[in-house]
Amino acid sequence: MTDNDSGPAGGGVRLVRVTDDRAGQRLDNFLLGQLKGAPRSIVYKIVRSGQVRVNGGRAKAERKLEAGDEVRIPPVRLAPAGEAGTPSRGLLAAMEASIVFEDARLLAISKPSGVASHGGSGISFGVIETLRALRPNQSLELVHRLDRDTSGLMVLAKKRSALTQLQALMREDHGAGIRKRYLALLAGRLPGGTMSVDAALHVGLRQGGERHVQVNAAGKPSLSHFQVLERRGGHSYCEVRIETGRTHQIRVHAQHIGHPVAGDDKYGDLAVNRRLREQIELRRLFLHAASLEFALDDGEAYVLNAPLADDLREALDRLG
Repeated sequence: MTDNDSGPAGGGVRLVRVTDDRAGQRLDNFLLGQLKGAPRSIVYKIVRSGQVRVNGGRAKAERKLEAGDEVRIPPVRLAPAGEAGTPSRGLLAAMEASIVFEDARLLAISKPSGVASHGGSGISFGVIETLRALRPNQSLELVHRLDRDTSGLMVLAKKRSALTQLQALMREDHGAGIRKRYLALLAGRLPGGTMSVDAALHVGLRQGGERHVQVNAAGKPSLSHFQVLERRGGHSYCEVRIETGRTHQIRVHAQHIGHPVAGDDKYGDLAVNRRLREQIELRRLFLHAASLEFALDDGEAYVLNAPLADDLREALDRLG
């Protein structure tokens, strides 16, 4: 039995053959497409328990599928329509207002801080679930993710071809395919000019499953460039360009050079964070994804921008 994009979540076991246009997709994302409406927690549970098989064998959620692979998908019972709930009107309105660009292939938003990229771990509705609720008849897929606390530019694909092209560009390390620019306030006075940080990063798990990233030679190569735009109140407002897209990369590299991102409760300086909360009402991570530049296969160039979030701009102004 073969299936392209979707099928009933209930019923019996299905054997789905991976088509050419799904080659390279992660197993978890493939399953989310097959089990429409299933939360990620359910998908990871059936993978971990061995109920999902690829070519007859167990597989990890991050496995990249190949054309022709046969995926065994067990029956999954989902809440009937209406039981699962819908995003709040406030979240729907905020997500509608966050759209900064749209064409036939792509949708770009300026994600508010505090909104997760996707639901899971106690979060019912993230960016993707909320936008799908706004656009129920449209195909939307996350091209990449931002940390929940980070604000700024996120891109979603409306067409499968755009998704695969952009994800390939995201995988190209050392800036070959896509230019990523962030804005951040770093604690203390960073030297002038551009400071490049070439330090491998390793993702570990703490008790409870929380991810924690450390500089470790055994990790993945990671390269960031920090450039001071302004100095305010003894701190450094910086542009950050990254040539790799590792988990928590900017935050851990900033910590590594002794100038953590202001408001970072995971890798930052708690005393500095407390002072900034009192002085300038900075209540969250001062990290904002500002722009992405890339070109798709047909040569069309994109320069997408998300202006600095209002709460960060106001905090910066208070810093003097």
